[in-house]
Amino acid sequence: MKTSEDFGSQGEPSSNPELLDWLATEFIRTGWNVKAMQRLIVTSATYRQSSKATPELEERDPENRLLARGPRFRFSAEEVRDNALAISGLLNDKIGGPSVYPYQPAGLWEEMTICLGYSWQTYRQSMGSGLYRRSMYTVWKRTVPPPSLATFDAPDREKCTARRTVTNTPLQALVLLNDPTYVEATRALAEKTILQAGKGAAKRVEYAFRLTTARRPQPQEREVLLALAELELTEYRHDKASALKLLSVGDSKRNAKLDPAELAAWTTVASTILNMDETITKE
Repeated sequence: MKTSEDFGSQGEPSSNPELLDWLATEFIRTGWNVKAMQRLIVTSATYRQSSKATPELEERDPENRLLARGPRFRFSAEEVRDNALAISGLLNDKIGGPSVYPYQPAGLWEEMTICLGYSWQTYRQSMGSGLYRRSMYTVWKRTVPPPSLATFDAPDREKCTARRTVTNTPLQALVLLNDPTYVEATRALAEKTILQAGKGAAKRVEYAFRLTTARRPQPQEREVLLALAELELTEYRHDKASALKLLSVGDSKRNAKLDPAELAAWTTVASTILNMDETITKE
């Protein structure tokens, strides 16, 4: 439905009213079980279709109103961050507890403080496992929303939002490449790749790619990533200071047993894979 934010008399009628009615009665029948309803939807044959569209379908149903193909959408802001942490192994999936203060540009809250007397004028970053909690536990100040989440279209929470807008901007790529959360996640992914995939570069590329995208890399993709790994390894072996600088990002400590140049090179490869459109998009 185009007007999911407006179910009133001015909203657009459903393109599948019979399906909507059936889902409503099923929701009632299961005792208003939200998890059961979500499971029913995501395990349905309709939802599990491929998102690839044929020219015929594009012409007949360009907006997929008839559900002739699977949905394709970019993850929400919170999911983009949680996905990177989960892939890297850093995610703290503890349920419940107090809110946390993940990485944020220094001085941002102070810069936005209107005057003395207001609470929460200083941002005190969390330490340890608190930095890697799911994004739903992030402290939210309405006048200063978390910048990395706002970049990926998270609303400011000053008003109810039934449907988020979705944008595609260069700033989003810059966040994935430079935000401490993602730099640290790529280093953790690189460590996991080196330790679990073995010494072969091709095996490492396939391991990291499959872990991130749930598929094997195509031959051309594999060649590009292998060439990148070789290039970065050569550069970091000649510039150890840059390798150590990259590996120092984040609160968690790097694995000191691994060669810094090798780890930095594979951190760059992991960053490239995590920055792919496919990584943050539900296909």
